[in-house]
Amino acid sequence: MGHGRVLNMIVARCALGVLMLVALTPLRFAEAASPTPTGQRAAAQYLDASSGSDWPGYGRTFGQQHYSPLSQINETNVSRLGLVWSMDLGPENSVTEPIAVGGVLYFATGLSVVQAVDASSGKLLWRYDPKSAERAGLNLRLGWGVRGIAWWNGKIYVGTADGRLIAIDAGNGKPVWSVATFEKNFPARINGAPHVYGGKVIIGYAGTTGKTRGYVTTYDAETGRQLWRFYTTPGNPADGFENKAMAMAAKTWSGQWWKFGGGADVWNAMAYDPETDTVYIGTGSGYPWNRRARSADAGDNLFVASIVALDGKSGAYRWHYQVTPGDTWDYDATMDMELADLVIDGKPRKVLMQAPKNGFFYVLDRITGQLISAEPYAKVTWAHRVDLKSGRPVETREARYPNGTTVEIWPCAIGAHSWMPMAYSPKALLAYIPAIECGGPWSDKNVDLKTWRPPADRAVKGAVDGDLDAVDENAATSPAPPADVSGSLIAWDPTAHKAMWKLPRPTHVNGGVLATGGDMIFQGTIDGSFAAYSARAGKLLWSFDARTPLLATPISFTVAGKQYVTLLTGLGMGMAAEAGMLGKRLERYAIDPRSQARRVLTFGLDGKIMLPPSPAPAPVPEDSDFTADATRWNTGRMVYDRHCLDCHGDSVIGSIHAPDLRRSAIPLSGDAFARIVRDGALLAHGMPNFPELNEAELLDLRQYIRTQAEKLRQSAPRGNKQL
Repeated sequence: MGHGRVLNMIVARCALGVLMLVALTPLRFAEAASPTPTGQRAAAQYLDASSGSDWPGYGRTFGQQHYSPLSQINETNVSRLGLVWSMDLGPENSVTEPIAVGGVLYFATGLSVVQAVDASSGKLLWRYDPKSAERAGLNLRLGWGVRGIAWWNGKIYVGTADGRLIAIDAGNGKPVWSVATFEKNFPARINGAPHVYGGKVIIGYAGTTGKTRGYVTTYDAETGRQLWRFYTTPGNPADGFENKAMAMAAKTWSGQWWKFGGGADVWNAMAYDPETDTVYIGTGSGYPWNRRARSADAGDNLFVASIVALDGKSGAYRWHYQVTPGDTWDYDATMDMELADLVIDGKPRKVLMQAPKNGFFYVLDRITGQLISAEPYAKVTWAHRVDLKSGRPVETREARYPNGTTVEIWPCAIGAHSWMPMAYSPKALLAYIPAIECGGPWSDKNVDLKTWRPPADRAVKGAVDGDLDAVDENAATSPAPPADVSGSLIAWDPTAHKAMWKLPRPTHVNGGVLATGGDMIFQGTIDGSFAAYSARAGKLLWSFDARTPLLATPISFTVAGKQYVTLLTGLGMGMAAEAGMLGKRLERYAIDPRSQARRVLTFGLDGKIMLPPSPAPAPVPEDSDFTADATRWNTGRMVYDRHCLDCHGDSVIGSIHAPDLRRSAIPLSGDAFARIVRDGALLAHGMPNFPELNEAELLDLRQYIRTQAEKLRQSAPRGNKQL
């Protein structure tokens, strides 16, 4: 073992001892951040070195390591791990990372419906439905379902598709307070987890192709009173800037960027350092993706694709590091960030680690924001390297697809790592990344950058030339789906800057990662396998057939001294970018959103529960009066790709949370189809309505869906038209 890794282990163990002392003693930072004894007790549960008996928030702790120190389940006995109980969830989006506090398991499904169950038995204790479908209106089109919730001082916090942040009494499931985090009809939704610290709760939002200016807002956790807000892009200079940070950022923009909003939404990643009272946020891509349209092809465009450090009390800017200056490839920095103490060049450093979409693994000094290292963990062609002196990437000559050329860029827009969190083990001193390998072509050849406007500002018409939409909502286009998509689980050494082991995954769509003190790594995959691996060697130790796709992140906790591992099964809107655009690559798994099993699964040593067989996919209905029409199919495809693809899947291949329309009888009836799609008959169930679609567009859309269903029907083996 190298001297660096020995020193890292010593530092990790010393840090463990210090943090255990912090957990038991109200030191100065705990007093400053949590002024009440109850607040101090709540904060102690979020420390990285807490006992691990509870999993109170997304990532378990402030440091977001997705690590449980529990070791009752370990390499020597994991073969005895079995299912203790399961709970059917019904046809609801189910990608949430659950939380566990005091023997109670909490999770959200569907449209932010929160449930509490006895963690050792699965008995339902309460259920709270915020009725967000009825309030979201057009925002339902942007997607729904949350990746996580949070606990603080007896309350559960959840965000909704209509932009509310709600505090719920953890004991009885009744709402305590609710605030609107953005204005009605603002083109956004909350799909990330709230984060809590020092009696406060902080939340961002997920925008979409539209005019959004990113921000995070912090509220008093007890009352819901707004405390501060930090914008991530500057507004119109004529209105003045909110603070010096915005004035500084404005100097990195050109043209009239504020007319597009700028983007940089904080839709996922946050972390907190209680010792320095610092909040870290990760920001998304700019809007539109193409900097030529967004910022006159100039400037770094702060704080797009950046990690930003803020004062926890006031929200004041402290420092930033931009992973992708002037981003023009949708390379978000919203992937999870893990805080840790490492030995770098023989010296202890307090670091922040992130594996964002752009393919480099970053280690930053979390006190100063200084770049320590950045090495590729996946194939990267947009940049040769990251210069450690300047902190900037050295871009390749063709990276920004100049002069209307079409250039294949790695990673593709899906990224080398999506929102499914990695984990960091302070015991093994490794980070575990659910990585993606994909490349795809970029071009703005068919986009008139002088007249380009957001889709909301113009009639969405235009022609289709082969597979290339002439009108693109991000001012950049990909003429074909990303090529050569695959996935892997990578164990990354953040001090040696290299992969220690790498396991191929069945597809690019795979679940979040849990690391444990038992020296194991848990991950689910889309083929339904839930597996445990040795943390240091990547050896398969145990697996369980969940009989349904897995995407959510598992957690671990104890009840009455017994360790459990829990995860939710099934797919949801959280994978729209990963699966919605690539349905053909998932078709071999025969994923039927209508019939797939969505459950809560809880495992413990010597569990004996067996799951029922997987349900068969719904049959493809007969369509006796179907007639092929290539013209209507083509125009119907345009309508579908614009309005339906993100929920119902690429090429109508159902692979997310919405029904596979090829297996639905609704498109066979013009009246039934219009009542649902145009008039909103299923609005309460999360199906948005599209009143702007005229009769011809509805007919074209039906033709496209029915044609795709006919293709599936004809592909069935002879004598088995049920498929």
